[in-house]
Amino acid sequence: MSPPSDRRTLSLLELTALVVGSMIGSGIFALPAAFATRTGIYGALLAWAIAGGGMLMLALVFQSLSRLRPDLDTGIYAYARAGFGDFAGLLSAVGYWLGCCLADVACLILIKATLGLFIPAFGDGSNLLSIVSASLLLWGFHFLILRGIKEAAFLNTVATVAKLVPLAVFLVFVVQGVRADVFAFNLWGGDPPGADTLLRQVRGTLLLTVFVFVGIEGASVYSRYARRRADVGIATVAGFLGVLCLLVMVTVLSYGILLRPDLAALRNPSMAGVMEAVAGRWGAVFISVGLLISVLGNYLSWSLLAAEVLHSAALNDAMPRALAGENKAGVPSTALWLTNAVIQVFLLVSWFAEYAFTLALMMTSAMTLVPYFLVAAYQLKLALAGQGGGDAAPAATMRWIAGAASVYTAAMLLAGGSRYLLLSSLLYLPGAVLFWAWQRHRGVAFRRGEAVVLCLLGAMALSALVALGTGRLRL
Repeated sequence: MSPPSDRRTLSLLELTALVVGSMIGSGIFALPAAFATRTGIYGALLAWAIAGGGMLMLALVFQSLSRLRPDLDTGIYAYARAGFGDFAGLLSAVGYWLGCCLADVACLILIKATLGLFIPAFGDGSNLLSIVSASLLLWGFHFLILRGIKEAAFLNTVATVAKLVPLAVFLVFVVQGVRADVFAFNLWGGDPPGADTLLRQVRGTLLLTVFVFVGIEGASVYSRYARRRADVGIATVAGFLGVLCLLVMVTVLSYGILLRPDLAALRNPSMAGVMEAVAGRWGAVFISVGLLISVLGNYLSWSLLAAEVLHSAALNDAMPRALAGENKAGVPSTALWLTNAVIQVFLLVSWFAEYAFTLALMMTSAMTLVPYFLVAAYQLKLALAGQGGGDAAPAATMRWIAGAASVYTAAMLLAGGSRYLLLSSLLYLPGAVLFWAWQRHRGVAFRRGEAVVLCLLGAMALSALVALGTGRLRL
């Protein structure tokens, strides 16, 4: 494919907006209640310290790889493939792509749940009216993106700036409304103080933190559109640090407004409930409007990322070449059509889920952790071979950074528990079978290690189906 024209290149601001816009969306507006159901302040701070440290290592890995391997300009998929072969690259592409699709589903559900605060017919965002209206929104964005990547990225930048305004107003009001007695009670959240309580609270929170950081790789995925290659690493780290500060402040300051049981009982978007407790009904309306702007921008970011990853895999012959098709505006249109068709299916499935938003949130985290792990492991492999991070860091330093990122992503995957691992296998297996069929079509033999992974995925998927059928595993 020919290099992007000047009309399609992205500036540092636009790349940073892709990172920030991908991370700041539905998750941050649901943080107060999501954390309060699991932990108090001490647990929240420890969870953010672990998540922030682990994700910072991952951000530095992306920064290092963007300088060390500038030839790999399709980000998360290309790194996995270069490090561990075509099958690993395929699993990374499929996992990340489906994670993006699930993130879009979470955005659509939260939009309707927010409207449900004012229009009861929308309920919690997963009833029939919500599914129909979300479907209309889905295909409206589809045709908007088909107009061009540059145009969609500009709209994403505008939405990113717009979504920061209500967050800033929220923080100003909450800082003034913090009550010392409420804050003190929430230090342990009403649970008995002690190490056991802290570990239990943190474990229940860690997978949640992954969701709000998903999107950190946004600049890397779109590196082939970057005006300057060095901007990719700068955008990744700068965007991450800014978002981390916002996430911690929103979470911790909310504990000073309402007692933990009251915070946990807030319906989504729980940030609106916190704002209402401080500023009155207008505050809830203000935050809800801000959420709609934020989530619409977040949805646009995820749609761009999802189509680009699938398109890149097809360009590199990991998937049928037909998925590499572009329209006249340079948009990966074939991949976009398939992406939005899958999102439509997930929307229909969410109608039957007991807690649709939480399920979409947790599954997004589970699906993207495997691609993250493969990226970190690839950087570790390079560092162990004596290759540093270009101008970023020497090989000895990158061994520690990549090692920490690898351990963190693997630990987060295990911390989520068997439920999400089994459900993830149901989504990974079709991609693995597609790869096997594509390799046979190309006359390429399936290697022993790849066959073992395929059989393992099949066994896990079968276990998941049996557990769903017997009621031991629920959506």
